[in-house]
Amino acid sequence: MSGLDTQQWFTEVFEPSGSAFGLAITAKLDEVQSPFQHIEIFDTTHFGKLMVIDGCTMVSTRENFLYHEMMSHPALFTHPNPKNVVIIGGGDCGTLREVLKHPGVATVHQIDIDEQVTRMAEKYFPELCASNHDPRATILFDDGIKFMREAAPESIDVVIVDSTDPVGPGEGLFNRAFYQSCLNALRPGGILVQQSESPLIHLQLLTDMRQAMLDAGFAALQTLNFPQMIYPSGWWTCTLARKGEAFTGFREADAAAANLNTDYYNVDIHKAAMALPNFVQKAFAEQK
Repeated sequence: MSGLDTQQWFTEVFEPSGSAFGLAITAKLDEVQSPFQHIEIFDTTHFGKLMVIDGCTMVSTRENFLYHEMMSHPALFTHPNPKNVVIIGGGDCGTLREVLKHPGVATVHQIDIDEQVTRMAEKYFPELCASNHDPRATILFDDGIKFMREAAPESIDVVIVDSTDPVGPGEGLFNRAFYQSCLNALRPGGILVQQSESPLIHLQLLTDMRQAMLDAGFAALQTLNFPQMIYPSGWWTCTLARKGEAFTGFREADAAAANLNTDYYNVDIHKAAMALPNFVQKAFAEQK
């Protein structure tokens, strides 16, 4: 249950946790019902534009850098030499923009099933789409599950799953079969990274996701946490899964020397993001 009340607030109520989040808005700018989901755009008093999908806050002008930077740079600086990257989802194109800040990346394929998300982003979040015409980028509107299933074996270095919650179009991106497709498509040492919800209110989903990654055959997992104000609880994670190798740190010197023009990510943030609270460590330790 969410919506626009008489006080001109957009409020997303997350009933499973008995919590809600709202932003003061000044107007609804646009809405469209795609074949897959309902997309709305609002103007807010303090957070710029706001994109809402099926009643859930997705992107705001003010704070989207937190998510997009953490979904891309930690994985790319953990891989020794990422050349070929695939983004599943990511229709607002913010993660694509961050990936393309890495000059060593040769190709990026972004596959989102819903073209309307990208068209709305182009209109209302043009800053996120600034790199859409980079010659290294290929933007496809197709089924990401099918794309990964049909990808050539050992052809990709990093797969970034920038998806919505595991319902509707995003549901099939959180299971063993999909992770096995990703594992097959990754080169040895390759990395899959997926947004993995809030450790505070989605801990079971997070541990189930990690178990599915292990069951699919990934050798090692690493969950990073970061603030994300407009998502339930304000505390979010991404989980990295590595093919055939353990995690042994990241390329700190390269990250420190890179001129990425980031607003959140840096070497110290990367280190801090790897520190997990005791209750999360305990839940992970109980996994096989």
